[in-house]
Amino acid sequence: MRIDLSGRTALVTGSTQGIGQAIAAVLADAGARVAVNGRSAAKVDAAIAELAADGRAFIAAPGDVTTEDGAAAVLAATGRVDVLVNNLGIFGAEEPLAITDDEWRRYFDVNVLAAVRLIRATLPGMTERGWGRILNIASDSAIVIPAEMIHYGMSKTALLAVSRGFAKAAAGTGVTVNSVLAGPTHTGGVEDFVYQLVDKDLPWDQAQREFMIKHRPQSLLQRLIEPEEIANMVAYLSSPLASATTGAAVRVDGGYVDSIVP
Repeated sequence: MRIDLSGRTALVTGSTQGIGQAIAAVLADAGARVAVNGRSAAKVDAAIAELAADGRAFIAAPGDVTTEDGAAAVLAATGRVDVLVNNLGIFGAEEPLAITDDEWRRYFDVNVLAAVRLIRATLPGMTERGWGRILNIASDSAIVIPAEMIHYGMSKTALLAVSRGFAKAAAGTGVTVNSVLAGPTHTGGVEDFVYQLVDKDLPWDQAQREFMIKHRPQSLLQRLIEPEEIANMVAYLSSPLASATTGAAVRVDGGYVDSIVP
């Protein structure tokens, strides 16, 4: 099975590190012209320098997609978008009753509304051309809401609804819209999160094991997922091979969600 995205342009939001950076690399390896996005031009340039070390070519698309002006700047730098990967997201642990109104709004604005804004901007062109892929990076937390980050889980549940709704809006056009339910994944941000919940003095390997045992015992992998494992699913769903998959929430969760139905 060969994934070929030659001639396609992909925009991956929040792609200067972690899962987003891994997605950018895998899409580029499949032949796509990939726009790397982050709020800071310096971070975007640094990420591209790292990604391009293997001879890949990328587009610098810095800008804050949580604002209308920032999103417009990113889209202008990218040009035509054939594959949109809404990866940008924030997360963090918080006592449920301590989450303020402002925090609830911030999580919705960053994790949901930014994705909706870019879908509105790119879907018409995709439908006009008769081909496109929109992927929203959700989370197992959309289904298994963690008590320590209800606001995050809420935002990812909303993304599932956004994906299903826009898939209906794109019905019959050749454009697919899907969510990717990513499980607990090993990134720098997640390392910080893990140390919010376990002893900060523990070595990383031990801290990861304790985190999985105490806070994510449902995982059948019994380890954190590597970003490349999420990226591989995104690459498949971005390709012509996934033409019959739309409106779906596809799991790359290491068996964390205790369900035999997606």
